[in-house]
Amino acid sequence: MPIYGDDGLIRLSALWQRQFPEGPPVAHELRAAYSDRWVRFHSLPGSKRYPETEDEYAIVLHRYNTVLDELFAGTDVYVITVAWSWEPDGPELPPERHEVHPEGIRWTTLAYDDDPDPELHSYTHLYADRRPWRPGTVDDILREVADDVLSGVIITDSGLTRIHHPYDGGADVIAAGPEERDRLRDAHRAWLPRNPAGL
Repeated sequence: MPIYGDDGLIRLSALWQRQFPEGPPVAHELRAAYSDRWVRFHSLPGSKRYPETEDEYAIVLHRYNTVLDELFAGTDVYVITVAWSWEPDGPELPPERHEVHPEGIRWTTLAYDDDPDPELHSYTHLYADRRPWRPGTVDDILREVADDVLSGVIITDSGLTRIHHPYDGGADVIAAGPEERDRLRDAHRAWLPRNPAGL
């Protein structure tokens, strides 16, 4: 289900501000802002970072989809991908973002233009679409994430109560609350980081 027109994007922005008031939709900042609801899972045995064979890609996609299905089964999700540019409407990188997420409509742009040197300004563009969740529906995106081609991806339910942020090597989950976070953590203990800090 695409997000039609400015009204849908405005509603998404208002919902984000209500559900995640600590800051903008910058995926890697969420775990610190909502640490009481956060858990991290690694994508491969032994905390290996990058898949090298199709068997390892299968493990990565299985782990991503298992947790995603536990979070979002029977719901619609927003799929949010990220590109960046050196000018507000300049060429965007990486080009693969559009290839694997052509349904995405530009939701918002975050400007990093505080530096007095304009050559150091950059712009992060977030694209979103809404679709029924089913396992495999974002596999093309997840493969690009696993290869560190895409970053900053967010998958969230239509009410923005839970967030799944896949990254190269694993996924950060912001659950609906601490109890849900604990259930997810306990269900997948073999996928948890070995680091005592959960990283």
